[in-house]
Amino acid sequence: MSKPRKQIILGHYLGGVNHSTVWSDPDAGSQIDFATFRHAAQAAERGKFDFFFLAEGLALRERQGEIFDQDVIGRPDAITVLTALAAVTEHLGLIATVNATFNEPYELARQLATLDHLSGGRAGWNIVTSSDAFTGGNFRRGGFLDRADRYTRAEEFLAAARQLWDSWADDDIVADKESGQFLRRPDAGSFAFSGRQFDISGRFTVPRSPQGQPVILQAGVSSEGREFAAGGGPDAIFSPYHTLAEAQAFYRDIRQRSGVPGRPKVLPGASFVLGDTEADAIERHREITYAQISGRGAQVLLETVWNRDLSAFDPDGPLPDVDPDTEAPPFIQGRARIHQNAPETVAQWREIAEANKYTLRELAIHVFGRTEFVGTPTQVADRLDAFVQSDGSDGFIIGSHLTPAGIDEFVDRVVPLLQERGSLRTEYEGTTLRDNLGLPALTGQVTPARV
Repeated sequence: MSKPRKQIILGHYLGGVNHSTVWSDPDAGSQIDFATFRHAAQAAERGKFDFFFLAEGLALRERQGEIFDQDVIGRPDAITVLTALAAVTEHLGLIATVNATFNEPYELARQLATLDHLSGGRAGWNIVTSSDAFTGGNFRRGGFLDRADRYTRAEEFLAAARQLWDSWADDDIVADKESGQFLRRPDAGSFAFSGRQFDISGRFTVPRSPQGQPVILQAGVSSEGREFAAGGGPDAIFSPYHTLAEAQAFYRDIRQRSGVPGRPKVLPGASFVLGDTEADAIERHREITYAQISGRGAQVLLETVWNRDLSAFDPDGPLPDVDPDTEAPPFIQGRARIHQNAPETVAQWREIAEANKYTLRELAIHVFGRTEFVGTPTQVADRLDAFVQSDGSDGFIIGSHLTPAGIDEFVDRVVPLLQERGSLRTEYEGTTLRDNLGLPALTGQVTPARV
């Protein structure tokens, strides 16, 4: 019996807090004008995407004590933007990246439950953590949280938020036919949570939302992150792997750890470049890539691992012949530390560069790029579909080099091909984000207080 065809999950991320956007393009839009977000979200909904996703930037990044001149300034608050988008979309999920280190469960649970109500059940939360003292300086908590405690806090944060969302049952507010008024169960919203990170109690003010709970996403592929992802935490996890073999290994690992069929969903970030011929697409991809990662940008990306000034090294020359500085304070402030063991990472990169004859810039493009689909619309549809059907992922979070109109090309030229082969919906199946992702609705019972 043949394996049933998987339905591809598609999210759209709007580039802006990384090196993916080509700001020099004359068609590049503002990162704070609402028209930018409206265009991108409505295009994604036209393409029957599952959700629209916003990353988070809590601090202006610095290099050697000065704001990096090629970085993004003025990125607004994600939940506020998504609340506005709820009014101009009907089916698209709305997912905000929010840091569990620098927020509080009651406040964030209330904001997300409100967004879920206002959107009719389309809210989601991408939970991230931080041990970055530089970013922490913007908050009362500062940078006190040790790296080893990040997931402890995240797990407790999510448990507390879920208890708050579950403190109202589905039938806690009912209409009284005789009086014409709405009645509430006397203890509706009551909660008490006590743990290492949080000790809170009271009444949650927002009744149970349409999904029961917002959809939870998480990024992180360390052993701790994988355990958190597979242990009932998130509904979906971001995968950073570019090649099918690496992606399949990660997919199998998450499924084995979870033991729950189809959960969590695995969704790598991806980009695309289209051309009328494959040769056209390859040439266009080369031009776009070199515009995304300039020589200066490549130096800065590698400085995050070398932790030293690399401006004296030719971007089109060999890798720096110096070792990373593991003793100095962070040379780049405000970027997430993806590579924890700098000497080991640099050794691996040297092997990659030597094997492929990469320059400094070419290595930066290789190691900091996303899963890329380059070719004609038919080739991109074929490769994307094959990746999912081969269990490299359950779908992709698609971005473009051009904000906000870059996604239009994918929607107009690739989406119809995926729909023709039965791998992508032609209409939305349900009314909530959980419906469209194939996740169970969380309904019904009040969670007992954890004391």
